[in-house]
Amino acid sequence: MKVKWPTLILVVLAFFESMYYYPKFPAQVATHWGSNGEVNGYMDKFWGLFLIPVITLALYLLFMLLPRLDPKKNIPQFKKHFDNFILIFVLFMVYIHTLTIYWNLGHVFDMTIAIIPAMALLFFFLGTLLSNAKPNWFIGIRTPWTLSNDIVWKKTHQLGATLYKVAAIIALFGVLWQKYAIFILIVPIIAVSFYLVAYSYFEYKKVTKK
Repeated sequence: MKVKWPTLILVVLAFFESMYYYPKFPAQVATHWGSNGEVNGYMDKFWGLFLIPVITLALYLLFMLLPRLDPKKNIPQFKKHFDNFILIFVLFMVYIHTLTIYWNLGHVFDMTIAIIPAMALLFFFLGTLLSNAKPNWFIGIRTPWTLSNDIVWKKTHQLGATLYKVAAIIALFGVLWQKYAIFILIVPIIAVSFYLVAYSYFEYKKVTKK
């Protein structure tokens, strides 16, 4: 509840930001950048300004429903950490939205480098969420093996929490090696995700064998 209203206010501010700048924007808006920081995608003005706020609002409402939808009813046990992650996620989306507007107002900068610290922060908080997540059907590393065994769930999430935080710290080095920034950001995160799926499988085999 403590972060519910600040989060909702951020969503509303994103819509107001779009409405304020709508008359000032051209018919086509830059909305996508390649790994080299160059624009490689455009949208018409309406969706270019309102797509991110709409997606953010939709995801916010979905996140609010998850505790009621989860059959295991365990989300309230770590709801404080879940709510904090929602706040960071919405802040991340509003930040990306603001960067997009700032670029289209004529300020040229490397979008990839601007996004990296925000991505690192998001995945660091994901690690915090994972370290506190209880077994559920929506949040966390949900493989057949973690969902089938609480011990496997706990071990996988404890490891995942550490690895995602490490991946977040590694991502920050992309600011120093800008040529490889996108790879320094994405490769560790993908590697961690695949590793955790495999880890949960082998840990399940080990636990059930005992």
